[in-house]
Amino acid sequence: MTARKSRGTTKGKGQKGQGARPSVSIDAHHREWLNLIEIEGPFLSIPVLKKAFPDGLEDPADTPDKAKALRAGIEEWELGLETKESPTVHVDWVWFVLHHVLELDDEVLHEAPKLPPDVVVPILEHGETLSPDYVVVNPKGGPDEGAPRLLVQVVPPEQNLDAPLAGKRWKASPADRMAEMLRGAGKNGMALGLLTNGSRWMLVHAPRGETVGKATWDAVLWIEERITLRAFRSLLGVGRFFVEPDQRLDALLAKSAGDQQELTNQLGAQVRRAVEVIVESIDRLDRDSKRELLKGTDPRTLYEASVTVMMRLVFLLYAEEQLLLPLEDPLYSKDYSASKLLDQLQEEADRHGPSILERRHSAWSRLLATFRAVHGGVEHESMRLPAYGGSLFDPDRYPFLEGRAEGTSWRNTAAQPLAIDDHTVLQILGLLQYLGSKGFDGRGTQAVRLSFKGLGVEQIGHVYEGLLDHTAVRATQPVLGLLGKAGQE
Repeated sequence: MTARKSRGTTKGKGQKGQGARPSVSIDAHHREWLNLIEIEGPFLSIPVLKKAFPDGLEDPADTPDKAKALRAGIEEWELGLETKESPTVHVDWVWFVLHHVLELDDEVLHEAPKLPPDVVVPILEHGETLSPDYVVVNPKGGPDEGAPRLLVQVVPPEQNLDAPLAGKRWKASPADRMAEMLRGAGKNGMALGLLTNGSRWMLVHAPRGETVGKATWDAVLWIEERITLRAFRSLLGVGRFFVEPDQRLDALLAKSAGDQQELTNQLGAQVRRAVEVIVESIDRLDRDSKRELLKGTDPRTLYEASVTVMMRLVFLLYAEEQLLLPLEDPLYSKDYSASKLLDQLQEEADRHGPSILERRHSAWSRLLATFRAVHGGVEHESMRLPAYGGSLFDPDRYPFLEGRAEGTSWRNTAAQPLAIDDHTVLQILGLLQYLGSKGFDGRGTQAVRLSFKGLGVEQIGHVYEGLLDHTAVRATQPVLGLLGKAGQE
């Protein structure tokens, strides 16, 4: 890692893009790096990325010498933290990334005491004042000279970016503090902040009055998955700040917000398809039982039960990403988690072939067990979970899902879970967790994993309302279905 010194003035900030491999579609190219970083809340949409980077991510600085210097910088930083021989190793590493990786020189990157006064934000109710460690500003001689564009905050290497900041009375995480600082900076707030503990580099997008979006890069992954480094430099490098206004990062994020409704609509369509998969699967079992399985259950009730299963899964996926359920508990993660089940089933399909899942029926029973655990709680030496109760997860609401007769109680009547195969459960979870999923596994090159953590209550409500507009009816004669465009199937 080089010593700290000024790099002079900023020149040639506009950069010509470097094309993606022609054998990889641009959609797949962008989805690849999006799946390799952690995204929470609104972020860049595929349509916006395709327009901004039609030939793939820009990175003319991705050279062997640059890669070698970066690897040496990471190793020096890690060694310095381990040996504690250099008190400035952490600051030097952050400076190296800002100056050499992102190429932000001293003309545009200011640090204390040269910070613009309007980026210092008092938080009166907590008795604290927030201020960044660095600010990226417009260069001299250009329009709006000296105006802040990006706030940069550095925290100790042991500090989790989403955990309360150590030693502070106000129990807010560095990420939450950055969002508050952005909203309070300037006359109308700022949109962009960069937060780091050295290994984690979090972009925070927090425009006033809108949902906070976060995207986090792992510095070690820059070496192992170079496309993540290209994304980091393409979005936060000096060239992205000094292009045409409609091509700047904050503008791209604002445009992507307009695609959020499209995302919600797509999720709603996939959830409806997942409901259809459940209805079709249970009806198939009913047919095999010579219509004894659902005897006395009308098609509308079957549809409502399937919708309930979907909303249970949506709740579980959201709660697990928010850590409202003990996802970090090894037992819960391995044997109860809904979000982990998809990966476990996919791994089985990859290892033994997809047909093996058609002969297994354990996944449905596992989901029923998780539903019971959330409703009734778990009190065991290996895992504890409070009983949340409520009607959504009540096992007696639709007892036929557990193979029990109407009027029986889950507390004293043994369940005989429906023989819904693991292949069907994989289909359902793929449709819920991967946008654009069409195949059995929901994970083709055209699919991107959805973060339920970023879904708002309004979006989940929109999905649920879309399900209420439909029902199930039993056909008494052959029916032809036409697959039309979205919303007009």
